[in-house]
Amino acid sequence: MDGTLTAFAGELWIATGDRGEIRAALQAMGDDAQNILLFDDRTGRQVDIDLEDSVSQAPRGRGRPKLGVQAREVTLLPRQWDWLAQQSGGASAVLRRLVDDARKAEAGPTSPRAAMDAAYHFTTAMAGDQPGYEEAIRALYAKDAARFTALSRNWPSGIRDHALALAAPAFA
Repeated sequence: MDGTLTAFAGELWIATGDRGEIRAALQAMGDDAQNILLFDDRTGRQVDIDLEDSVSQAPRGRGRPKLGVQAREVTLLPRQWDWLAQQSGGASAVLRRLVDDARKAEAGPTSPRAAMDAAYHFTTAMAGDQPGYEEAIRALYAKDAARFTALSRNWPSGIRDHALALAAPAFA
């Protein structure tokens, strides 16, 4: 979950994605985006993003600007273009997959302590008033996955599922 943000509207899990994806989704929501809470998945802490900083005063070029996509130039050898042309989804899709795979590999695994802290911060903000919260936090820091899961069972599903996802590296 490195480099991703997660958006919640109350107890409802809205989206998870990188900063650009979340910004585009919130911009598309218009005034409804004011009631969305964002969390950095690396830290579990609530964050704010500027919805205006992706808007440029320069003339628009090619790409899909409403989705945060900008056309750029890539220089490859003919054999590389030939290989890309043979892949399903086209050159852009293949390049996006390669970049995403490299980013994931570069990010490396989340340390157990960082996962615990991220789950703690998120859970405190979103489930601090839920039944079993305090015992769940104790189970989290005791690395007791079964107890953490059992104590969070009756929490709203989006909150429970995201807390479990953030905590997973702590239990590995």
